[in-house]
Amino acid sequence: MLAELTKYRQVFLVGLQSNLVYRWNFAVRGAFSLFHLAVVFILWSAVFASAPRIGGFGFGQTLTYFVTLLVLQFFVGAFNEDYQISEEIRNGLINQFLLKPINYYVYRFTIFGAARLVSGALVLLPLAAALPLLHPWLTFPGEPWRVALAIPAMAMAALIQFTIAYCFGMLTFWFLDIQGFVILSMAVESVLGGQLFPLDLMPPAIFHAAQYLPFYYQMYFPAAILTGRIGQPLAFQLIGLQACWVVVLLGIAQLLWRRGLRRHTAVGG
Repeated sequence: MLAELTKYRQVFLVGLQSNLVYRWNFAVRGAFSLFHLAVVFILWSAVFASAPRIGGFGFGQTLTYFVTLLVLQFFVGAFNEDYQISEEIRNGLINQFLLKPINYYVYRFTIFGAARLVSGALVLLPLAAALPLLHPWLTFPGEPWRVALAIPAMAMAALIQFTIAYCFGMLTFWFLDIQGFVILSMAVESVLGGQLFPLDLMPPAIFHAAQYLPFYYQMYFPAAILTGRIGQPLAFQLIGLQACWVVVLLGIAQLLWRRGLRRHTAVGG
Protein backbone atom coordinates (compact mmCIF):
# COMPACT_ATOMS: atom_id res chain seq x y z
CA MET A 1 0.00 0.00 0.00
CA LEU A 2 2.81 2.39 0.92
CA ALA A 3 4.61 1.54 -2.31
CA GLU A 4 1.45 2.37 -4.28
CA LEU A 5 1.11 5.74 -2.53
CA THR A 6 4.77 6.53 -3.15
CA LYS A 7 4.41 5.65 -6.83
CA TYR A 8 1.47 7.97 -7.41
CA ARG A 9 3.02 10.63 -5.19
CA GLN A 10 5.88 10.79 -7.67
CA VAL A 11 3.37 11.00 -10.53
CA PHE A 12 1.66 13.90 -8.74
CA LEU A 13 4.96 15.74 -8.24
CA VAL A 14 5.92 15.26 -11.90
CA GLY A 15 2.47 16.48 -12.93
CA LEU A 16 2.83 19.47 -10.64
CA GLN A 17 6.19 20.39 -12.15
CA SER A 18 4.99 19.97 -15.74
CA ASN A 19 1.92 22.12 -15.11
CA LEU A 20 3.98 24.83 -13.42
CA VAL A 21 5.79 25.17 -16.75
CA TYR A 22 2.46 26.35 -18.19
CA ARG A 23 1.59 28.50 -15.19
CA TRP A 24 1.32 31.62 -17.33
CA ASN A 25 -1.26 29.88 -19.53
CA PHE A 26 -3.37 29.19 -16.44
CA ALA A 27 -2.78 32.72 -15.15
CA VAL A 28 -3.90 34.29 -18.43
CA ARG A 29 -6.92 32.00 -18.52
CA GLY A 30 -7.76 33.08 -14.97
CA ALA A 31 -7.38 36.75 -15.91
CA PHE A 32 -9.67 36.34 -18.91
CA SER A 33 -12.22 34.62 -16.67
CA LEU A 34 -12.60 37.96 -14.89
CA PHE A 35 -13.73 39.40 -18.20
CA HIS A 36 -16.38 36.69 -18.30
CA LEU A 37 -17.34 37.61 -14.75
CA ALA A 38 -17.67 41.26 -15.79
CA VAL A 39 -20.03 40.22 -18.59
CA VAL A 40 -22.05 38.18 -16.07
CA PHE A 41 -22.22 41.21 -13.77
CA ILE A 42 -23.48 43.52 -16.53
CA LEU A 43 -25.96 40.98 -17.89
CA TRP A 44 -27.53 39.99 -14.58
CA SER A 45 -27.59 43.53 -13.22
CA ALA A 46 -29.68 44.42 -16.28
CA VAL A 47 -31.96 41.43 -15.63
CA PHE A 48 -32.43 42.34 -11.97
CA ALA A 49 -33.08 45.98 -12.85
CA SER A 50 -36.68 45.04 -13.67
CA ALA A 51 -37.19 42.66 -10.73
CA PRO A 52 -35.48 42.70 -7.31
CA ARG A 53 -35.69 38.92 -6.97
CA ILE A 54 -35.75 36.17 -9.58
CA GLY A 55 -36.47 32.60 -8.62
CA GLY A 56 -36.43 33.64 -4.97
CA PHE A 57 -32.88 35.01 -5.13
CA GLY A 58 -31.51 38.54 -5.38
CA PHE A 59 -28.72 39.96 -7.52
CA GLY A 60 -26.08 39.50 -4.81
CA GLN A 61 -26.92 35.82 -4.38
CA THR A 62 -26.80 35.24 -8.13
CA LEU A 63 -23.45 37.00 -8.50
CA THR A 64 -22.10 34.97 -5.56
CA TYR A 65 -23.18 31.83 -7.38
CA PHE A 66 -21.23 32.76 -10.53
CA VAL A 67 -18.12 33.75 -8.57
CA THR A 68 -18.24 30.39 -6.78
CA LEU A 69 -18.78 28.63 -10.11
CA LEU A 70 -15.71 30.36 -11.55
CA VAL A 71 -13.49 29.11 -8.72
CA LEU A 72 -14.94 25.60 -8.95
CA GLN A 73 -14.26 25.42 -12.68
CA PHE A 74 -10.54 25.91 -12.09
CA PHE A 75 -10.36 23.58 -9.08
CA VAL A 76 -12.50 20.64 -10.25
CA GLY A 77 -13.23 21.21 -13.95
CA ALA A 78 -11.77 18.98 -16.66
CA PHE A 79 -10.24 21.15 -19.37
CA ASN A 80 -8.59 18.94 -21.99
CA GLU A 81 -8.05 15.59 -20.26
CA ASP A 82 -10.21 13.83 -22.85
CA TYR A 83 -8.00 15.04 -25.71
CA GLN A 84 -4.81 14.15 -23.83
CA ILE A 85 -6.04 10.60 -23.25
CA SER A 86 -7.17 10.37 -26.87
CA GLU A 87 -3.75 11.51 -28.05
CA GLU A 88 -1.98 8.87 -25.94
CA ILE A 89 -4.19 6.15 -27.40
CA ARG A 90 -3.80 7.27 -31.03
CA ASN A 91 -0.02 7.68 -30.73
CA GLY A 92 0.45 4.33 -29.03
CA LEU A 93 1.77 5.89 -25.81
CA ILE A 94 -0.86 3.86 -23.98
CA ASN A 95 1.25 0.75 -24.61
CA GLN A 96 3.78 1.67 -21.94
CA PHE A 97 1.08 1.45 -19.27
CA LEU A 98 0.27 -2.11 -20.32
CA LEU A 99 3.78 -3.19 -19.34
CA LYS A 100 4.03 -1.37 -16.02
CA PRO A 101 2.33 -2.03 -12.66
CA ILE A 102 0.38 1.19 -12.81
CA ASN A 103 -3.34 1.87 -13.06
CA TYR A 104 -3.92 4.15 -16.04
CA TYR A 105 -7.07 5.75 -14.57
CA VAL A 106 -5.32 6.55 -11.28
CA TYR A 107 -2.29 7.82 -13.18
CA ARG A 108 -4.38 10.21 -15.30
CA PHE A 109 -6.45 11.33 -12.30
CA THR A 110 -3.25 12.10 -10.37
CA ILE A 111 -2.07 14.29 -13.27
CA PHE A 112 -5.52 15.89 -13.35
CA GLY A 113 -5.30 16.65 -9.61
CA ALA A 114 -1.89 18.30 -10.02
CA ALA A 115 -3.16 20.45 -12.90
CA ARG A 116 -6.24 21.54 -10.95
CA LEU A 117 -4.11 22.50 -7.96
CA VAL A 118 -2.02 24.80 -10.14
CA SER A 119 -4.93 26.30 -12.09
CA GLY A 120 -7.04 26.74 -8.94
CA ALA A 121 -4.26 28.52 -7.08
CA LEU A 122 -3.55 30.83 -10.00
CA VAL A 123 -7.18 31.87 -10.53
CA LEU A 124 -7.30 33.05 -6.94
CA LEU A 125 -4.76 35.79 -7.72
CA PRO A 126 -6.86 37.84 -10.19
CA LEU A 127 -9.96 37.05 -8.16
CA ALA A 128 -8.31 38.47 -5.04
CA ALA A 129 -7.53 41.64 -7.00
CA ALA A 130 -11.20 41.97 -8.00
CA LEU A 131 -12.51 41.08 -4.54
CA PRO A 132 -12.72 44.70 -3.28
CA LEU A 133 -15.07 45.47 -6.17
CA LEU A 134 -17.13 42.30 -5.76
CA HIS A 135 -17.30 42.24 -1.95
CA PRO A 136 -20.39 44.48 -1.57
CA TRP A 137 -22.47 41.98 -3.56
CA LEU A 138 -21.11 38.68 -2.24
CA THR A 139 -23.50 36.99 0.19
CA PHE A 140 -22.31 33.59 1.39
CA PRO A 141 -24.51 31.84 4.01
CA GLY A 142 -22.81 31.17 7.31
CA GLU A 143 -24.03 27.66 8.20
CA PRO A 144 -21.02 25.42 9.03
CA TRP A 145 -22.69 22.34 7.56
CA ARG A 146 -22.44 23.85 4.09
CA VAL A 147 -18.64 23.89 4.12
CA ALA A 148 -18.51 20.41 5.67
CA LEU A 149 -20.80 19.02 2.96
CA ALA A 150 -19.30 21.03 0.11
CA ILE A 151 -15.85 19.43 0.58
CA PRO A 152 -16.97 15.86 -0.32
CA ALA A 153 -19.33 17.30 -2.94
CA MET A 154 -16.40 19.07 -4.61
CA ALA A 155 -14.24 15.95 -4.42
CA MET A 156 -16.94 13.85 -6.07
CA ALA A 157 -17.60 16.62 -8.61
CA ALA A 158 -13.94 16.39 -9.61
CA LEU A 159 -14.25 12.62 -9.94
CA ILE A 160 -17.36 12.99 -12.12
CA GLN A 161 -15.74 15.68 -14.27
CA PHE A 162 -12.60 13.67 -14.82
CA THR A 163 -14.31 10.30 -15.31
CA ILE A 164 -16.63 11.67 -17.99
CA ALA A 165 -13.60 13.14 -19.80
CA TYR A 166 -11.78 9.81 -19.32
CA CYS A 167 -14.69 7.90 -20.86
CA PHE A 168 -14.72 10.19 -23.89
CA GLY A 169 -10.97 9.67 -24.24
CA MET A 170 -11.54 5.91 -24.17
CA LEU A 171 -13.82 6.23 -27.20
CA THR A 172 -10.65 6.70 -29.26
CA PHE A 173 -10.32 2.90 -29.21
CA TRP A 174 -13.36 2.88 -31.54
CA PHE A 175 -13.36 6.36 -33.15
CA LEU A 176 -10.39 8.25 -34.57
CA ASP A 177 -11.93 11.64 -33.75
CA ILE A 178 -13.83 12.26 -30.51
CA GLN A 179 -14.27 16.00 -30.99
CA GLY A 180 -17.96 15.69 -31.85
CA PHE A 181 -18.67 13.75 -28.65
CA VAL A 182 -16.73 16.25 -26.53
CA ILE A 183 -18.45 19.29 -28.04
CA LEU A 184 -21.87 17.71 -27.50
CA SER A 185 -20.99 16.91 -23.91
CA MET A 186 -19.77 20.48 -23.29
CA ALA A 187 -22.98 21.92 -24.70
CA VAL A 188 -25.16 19.71 -22.51
CA GLU A 189 -22.97 20.38 -19.48
CA SER A 190 -23.19 24.15 -19.99
CA VAL A 191 -26.98 24.02 -19.75
CA LEU A 192 -27.66 21.13 -17.35
CA GLY A 193 -24.55 21.88 -15.26
CA GLY A 194 -25.68 25.39 -14.40
CA GLN A 195 -22.86 27.21 -16.15
CA LEU A 196 -25.07 29.47 -18.26
CA PHE A 197 -27.59 30.20 -15.51
CA PRO A 198 -28.55 28.72 -12.12
CA LEU A 199 -30.54 25.55 -12.71
CA ASP A 200 -33.24 26.53 -10.21
CA LEU A 201 -34.39 29.16 -12.74
CA MET A 202 -35.44 26.38 -15.11
CA PRO A 203 -39.02 25.04 -15.18
CA PRO A 204 -39.58 22.79 -12.14
CA ALA A 205 -40.05 19.62 -14.20
CA ILE A 206 -36.75 20.10 -16.06
CA PHE A 207 -34.94 21.14 -12.88
CA HIS A 208 -36.04 18.01 -11.01
CA ALA A 209 -35.17 15.80 -13.99
CA ALA A 210 -31.69 17.36 -14.09
CA GLN A 211 -31.07 16.18 -10.51
CA TYR A 212 -30.94 12.61 -11.79
CA LEU A 213 -28.24 13.38 -14.37
CA PRO A 214 -24.48 13.53 -13.69
CA PHE A 215 -24.17 17.06 -15.15
CA TYR A 216 -26.09 18.45 -12.16
CA TYR A 217 -23.32 17.28 -9.83
CA GLN A 218 -20.38 18.55 -11.87
CA MET A 219 -20.63 22.24 -10.94
CA TYR A 220 -24.10 23.28 -9.88
CA PHE A 221 -24.48 21.03 -6.84
CA PRO A 222 -21.36 22.09 -4.88
CA ALA A 223 -21.94 25.72 -5.91
CA ALA A 224 -25.56 25.54 -4.76
CA ILE A 225 -24.47 24.17 -1.38
CA LEU A 226 -21.91 26.93 -0.82
CA THR A 227 -24.18 29.77 -1.96
CA GLY A 228 -27.37 28.77 -0.16
CA ARG A 229 -29.43 27.77 -3.18
CA ILE A 230 -30.20 24.40 -1.63
CA GLY A 231 -31.40 23.41 1.85
CA GLN A 232 -29.85 20.92 4.24
CA PRO A 233 -32.29 17.97 3.92
CA LEU A 234 -32.18 18.01 0.10
CA ALA A 235 -28.41 18.52 0.08
CA PHE A 236 -27.82 15.38 2.18
CA GLN A 237 -30.21 13.45 -0.03
CA LEU A 238 -28.59 14.56 -3.29
CA ILE A 239 -25.05 13.88 -2.15
CA GLY A 240 -26.07 10.23 -2.04
CA LEU A 241 -27.14 10.48 -5.69
CA GLN A 242 -23.86 12.15 -6.48
CA ALA A 243 -22.00 9.22 -4.89
CA CYS A 244 -24.10 6.81 -6.97
CA TRP A 245 -23.07 8.62 -10.16
CA VAL A 246 -19.41 8.36 -9.14
CA VAL A 247 -19.78 4.58 -8.79
CA VAL A 248 -21.69 4.25 -12.09
CA LEU A 249 -19.20 6.35 -14.05
CA LEU A 250 -16.23 4.48 -12.57
CA GLY A 251 -17.87 1.25 -13.68
CA ILE A 252 -18.38 2.60 -17.21
CA ALA A 253 -14.78 3.82 -17.31
CA GLN A 254 -13.48 0.40 -16.29
CA LEU A 255 -15.70 -1.32 -18.86
CA LEU A 256 -14.51 0.97 -21.67
CA TRP A 257 -10.89 0.39 -20.65
CA ARG A 258 -11.22 -3.39 -20.73
CA ARG A 259 -13.19 -3.49 -23.97
CA GLY A 260 -10.90 -0.89 -25.51
CA LEU A 261 -7.78 -2.88 -24.65
CA ARG A 262 -9.25 -5.97 -26.31
CA ARG A 263 -9.84 -4.01 -29.47
CA HIS A 264 -6.45 -2.32 -29.22
CA THR A 265 -4.66 -5.66 -28.84
CA ALA A 266 -6.64 -7.22 -31.69
CA VAL A 267 -5.92 -4.32 -34.06
CA GLY A 268 -2.29 -3.87 -32.99
CA GLY A 269 -1.54 -7.58 -32.96
